[in-house]
Amino acid sequence: MAKQTDNKSGAKQGAAKGDQGKQPQAKQPQAKPAQGKKADGGKRSATGAGGGALEIEADRPRSSTGGAKARLREHYAKTVVPALTKEFSYTNPMAVPKIEKISINIGLGEATGNSKLMDGAVNELGAIAGQKPVVTKAKKSIAAFKLREGMAIGCMVTLRGDRMYEFLDRLMNVALPRVRDFRGVSPKSFDGRGNYTLGLKDQLIFPEIDYNRVEKTKGMNISVTTTAKTDAEGLALLRQMGMPFRQ
Repeated sequence: MAKQTDNKSGAKQGAAKGDQGKQPQAKQPQAKPAQGKKADGGKRSATGAGGGALEIEADRPRSSTGGAKARLREHYAKTVVPALTKEFSYTNPMAVPKIEKISINIGLGEATGNSKLMDGAVNELGAIAGQKPVVTKAKKSIAAFKLREGMAIGCMVTLRGDRMYEFLDRLMNVALPRVRDFRGVSPKSFDGRGNYTLGLKDQLIFPEIDYNRVEKTKGMNISVTTTAKTDAEGLALLRQMGMPFRQ
């Protein structure tokens, strides 16, 4: 019995000495794969969620919001600018007229007695324009119309940039052709400075509006502000952009 216990204690001491002689090895840092470096052909390589490599086209035109540019903006740069330069003999490319902004206005005098009409108009205009509209209020009190200063009487929205081009594209190619017996818009609605105003009697021509949720048909005014100095330049600009003018 004494010999067995001595052998066990000797084995434990040898194992302890062997453990003390072992030292932990330092881990070597692993190099991280480089991401986002430019590759040949104007493309960038990146790592996707599944670990695979994705190729991103760096030469594709981008808008200020990060998405692809509006189709009408590219049409203006590639087709409209050379055509207007040839027609009016512009020497400076900055002198070529362009669309600056589009304003959409809905007037609701009935909203003084029924506030629900104003809520519906704001929602519908927001769906049409893709931007939250601003509620316009009365500046003066008129007793004959039962109008007080500060009452909500309409809403409006101003579009610029890609939203402006996208709305104009939908207006010319989708909404206006849905008007009954449509033969084109009048070419005489310019203000003398190259700006064009268009009036619509019904908002149901826009595909964003649901027929079942409309309580009342509402008209609207659409004003296209350009940098043209004359009506002839503004007419040529909108005609090249695709506005269906009446012949």
